[in-house]
Amino acid sequence: MEKLRGFEIAKGFEDKNINLPIRKTKYSAGYDIEAAEDVVIPSFKKGINPTLIKTGLKAYMQYDEMLLLYNRSSNPKKKGLILANSVGVIDKDYYGNTDNDGHIMFAFYNIKEEDIEIKKGEVIGQGIFQKYLITDDDNAKGERMGGFGSTNK
Repeated sequence: MEKLRGFEIAKGFEDKNINLPIRKTKYSAGYDIEAAEDVVIPSFKKGINPTLIKTGLKAYMQYDEMLLLYNRSSNPKKKGLILANSVGVIDKDYYGNTDNDGHIMFAFYNIKEEDIEIKKGEVIGQGIFQKYLITDDDNAKGERMGGFGSTNK
C-alpha cells in the first residue's frame, strides 16, 4: 500500500510509548495529538518565550499538502493555554529533516496566573491535513536544511 499521509514516531521517541493521533468521531476534521512527556507551562510574564511541548511525532504527506496544528477549543478557558503562533504549519519537507527528524511540537503561552502542568498522554491539540494551492508564477526551488523554525535559514 502506498503511503499518502499519516503520522509516525519521531527518532528518539521509539521507546516512549507514544500514541499515534486518532480522530475520535467519524466527522472530526482533526487528529488528537498528545504530549510526549510531562511539562510545566509557566504563567505568562512579559518577555517569556513560549513553552514547546514535544509530541514525539512526525507527519508525512503529499507534495501539495500541509499539516495544520490547532489548539484544543477547551484549552484557553480551562487551562489558559494559547498557541504562540495561532496556527502551526507543518510543511511536507519538515518530515525527516536532519535537525530533528521532523519532530512536531506545539508552542504554548499560559495566560493563567498559576503554572499549568501537562501530563504525558494528555491531548494538547489537533492536526488537520489540508491541500494548498500555488500561484501561476511560483518558482520556489529552495530546500529545507533544518528543523523547527528553519524555513528562512
